[in-house]
Amino acid sequence: MTADDAPDFVRKSRPTDVRGGIAHELGVAIVSGRMAPGTPLVSEERYSSENGVSRGAYREALRILAAKGLIVNRVKSVTRVTERARWNMLDLDVLGWMFEGGPTPDFIASIFELRSIVEPSAAMFAARRRDERQLARMGHALGEMERYGLLDPAGRAADQAFHLTILEATRNEPLMTLSSSIAAAVEWTTRFARDERRQYRDPMPDHHAVYAALIEGDGRAARHAMEILIGNASSDAGVDPDR
Repeated sequence: MTADDAPDFVRKSRPTDVRGGIAHELGVAIVSGRMAPGTPLVSEERYSSENGVSRGAYREALRILAAKGLIVNRVKSVTRVTERARWNMLDLDVLGWMFEGGPTPDFIASIFELRSIVEPSAAMFAARRRDERQLARMGHALGEMERYGLLDPAGRAADQAFHLTILEATRNEPLMTLSSSIAAAVEWTTRFARDERRQYRDPMPDHHAVYAALIEGDGRAARHAMEILIGNASSDAGVDPDR
């Protein structure tokens, strides 16, 4: 799949720098399966001559991919695509590339399983530990979601802000390290459900139920409300609950 072939829900600005563009092109090819594990990458000399880019830019792109676990880049040895188990699936670029390359039903289901493991418990802790400033930010985010809707980038950004603030309100530093990845998962699955599957269910009642529980400081209710929110969102994305 080329940049021009990408479905609407993944069309966004591509990297403008050369090394980022190379990493993006190769990253999508790898995670989509067009470059299978074990596939050797071409040499610096060949890639440079065939694509009209510097060897240094290609070298830096390979370092980016190696840091994400997609390739093994060894000096004086053939660079190869790694096994899927070694990929950093929570890396923000890798998540985006997975959706751009055409996410499988199993991958989408796995993303929702991750959310269902993390976010209900996070909501429970957040209900007990949130402060007034965080509640105000969540309330503002809900207002922006209602104003713009999830088909609009501003509405999706507000949705991300709502979920990010819940994770922040847990005051659990190890958990908060997942915040960017969870926020990216929220955005990509929402875009997939709305733009690709054309699901337009109103998500606001679910979000307001979570928010109400957080205001009341009711951890059990917050957990339950978040479970419902994620369950409905997974249905929007076409996840089979009995898989």
